[in-house]
Parts: sequence; C-alpha cells; structure tokens
Amino acid sequence: MKANKQRTAELKAKSAADLQTELLSLTKAQFGMRMQVATQQMTNTSEFRKVRRDIARVKTVLTEKGAQK
Repeated sequence: MKANKQRTAELKAKSAADLQTELLSLTKAQFGMRMQVATQQMTNTSEFRKVRRDIARVKTVLTEKGAQK
C-alpha cells in the first residue's frame, strides 16, 4: 500500500505531457502483454494486473490535473 502512495505522489509531480507519454508507454506494454497471453507466451500474469492499475493511476492523475484548471 505504501508503494502505491509513493507511486501516486511521483505521478502527481509530473507534468501533463509527461503523464501522456507514461500513459502511451503503459498502453503499449499492455498491448504486448495481451499478445503474449493470446499466444500463451506470458509466464508472469501478475504483471498484467500491475500495468492495468498503473494505467488507471495515470488516468486518474490526468483527470485531477484537468479538473484543477
């Protein structure tokens, strides 16, 4: 739980442009993992969940930054 709070604080410190690039890289990673699952090459399925949650964190911070303006 503590690591999540640190991760969220790091994201809040980034600019919106940095968050967009982070979101793009996470989305690409998620796509790659989805392909690995489809071809049965993925061994560590817990990574898929972590990436999905990181994407949600980034989107949440982006929404919060948009609401502040």
